[in-house]
Amino acid sequence: MKSNSESMGVGSHRLSSRIRRGDVFSEDCPSRGVLLHATSRWGVLVLVALVEGMHRFSDLRRKITGISEKMLAKTLRDLESDGFVLRVAKPVVPPHVEYSLTPMGLEISGHVAELADWIELNIPKILKARERGR
Repeated sequence: MKSNSESMGVGSHRLSSRIRRGDVFSEDCPSRGVLLHATSRWGVLVLVALVEGMHRFSDLRRKITGISEKMLAKTLRDLESDGFVLRVAKPVVPPHVEYSLTPMGLEISGHVAELADWIELNIPKILKARERGR
């Protein structure tokens, strides 16, 4: 007898089903690079910061403590190349560059924000588990 999700054809369309049988486990899969960019520590923080709206580089640097200029620039370039971040350079002196999320960036930022929120909500349990493991 089929389950509800099988009879409705839901299981075959779920991302988790496609991942289990899909290419993301292959080292040659292009989705791995996107996964790395969007779910890296800095990628998540940049995406969540930009949900609030446009930020200049220096604003992001102040907001995301601990990130170096070099790493912030690389993270922004990676997210821009994946189509998640829009970079707009204003023709002024000194150069004025603004970063914001594209529609696709807004979509993925919602997903990574959910992950970050889950971690924040469960950090007491996570820290307790770490203590037990020592």
